[in-house]
Amino acid sequence: MHHEARSFSPIIAKEARTLILGSMPGIKSLQEQQYYAHPQNAFWKIMTALFDMPVETYAQRQAIITGNNLALWDVLKYCERSGSLDTRIDDKTIEVNDFAGLFKKQPHIRHIYFNGAKSEKEFLKRVIPTLPDDVKTRLMLTRLPSTSPAHAGKPLRDKVRDWKIILKD
Repeated sequence: MHHEARSFSPIIAKEARTLILGSMPGIKSLQEQQYYAHPQNAFWKIMTALFDMPVETYAQRQAIITGNNLALWDVLKYCERSGSLDTRIDDKTIEVNDFAGLFKKQPHIRHIYFNGAKSEKEFLKRVIPTLPDDVKTRLMLTRLPSTSPAHAGKPLRDKVRDWKIILKD
């Protein structure tokens, strides 16, 4: 059975330089209205390891993003899917978020890191062709290993090592 999924507003530092993009929040995140709320998702564990900041509350999690000149969002604004897996998204129902508007309001964003393959694929397919040339040329794009519990084959320590690249921005 398909359910409707709608993403959240982004979490954005005032002068964000780096944007981390997921695809669409999973069921647990949608229920909690929090990014990466599933306890088995490694995203906040990785952020803690990188920035040595607490993540016990959602406010503390948001502070990691805003306190480190980051932005966090999802490529998809709306989709229908069964379950939480990206592979279950019905491609015919996809709507993307307003990235032209985001990049206009956030001109300091220079690097996008994709949390897994689906966010990268949909951004390249549905967003990049719609962006003005000056925005396209300023952006660097990098895919990182997914933090989803569905991609548990890679140990957390290896994911942390791979995600350390965002510290260079």
